Amino acid sequence: MIADKDGISLGHDTTVCGDPKIWFPMRVTYSRELKIKAELDRLKIESFIPMTYKLMDADTDHSHCELVPAINNLIFIHSTQERISYLKHKNEVLEPLRYMVDQTAQKAHTIMTVRDREMENFMRVASMTDNSVMFLNDESVIGKEGKHVQIIDGVFEGVKGVIRRVKRCKRVVVELKGIAGVAIAYVPAVFLKEIERSEH
Repeated sequence: MIADKDGISLGHDTTVCGDPKIWFPMRVTYSRELKIKAELDRLKIESFIPMTYKLMDADTDHSHCELVPAINNLIFIHSTQERISYLKHKNEVLEPLRYMVDQTAQKAHTIMTVRDREMENFMRVASMTDNSVMFLNDESVIGKEGKHVQIIDGVFEGVKGVIRRVKRCKRVVVELKGIAGVAIAYVPAVFLKEIERSEH
């Protein structure tokens, strides 16, 4: 682990791999995630917000579908902690960003981070905005984890996940522990290959 000057530790250090940027899942106060993403885009800082279509004004004559953040107050940022912390203090638009702390880490005040391969796997699924995926909350998933699998054909070929029961059906779920989860609505059984947990 590495720590900043305030003693806040990161989940892992990628500098040894030659790339100091890390994926940070961050909370955003007052649902300002889209405004923050626009500012990050302006600064050419990579970020990701899972999006989904939501029916708005359903009980009126003006009902329509609108593309909105699928998980409230969450954004992923690919940068260094030093740069994010600097911008939080110097850029008024980015001030609402809040680091997420890993409650399961042995060391207190450890900031949550996501490894590149896990983030790429998650984005493969979470970037879909149609009904082929379902974003999960704690009430969506029932029971224990099942087999760890890799999808070997179709739109999601290469994606790794775990079989979970969601809304009474077994589905492939891609989860970032303690952060977010998304389930694929349907994958034919012949498209699944069981893998070891360590491969996931």
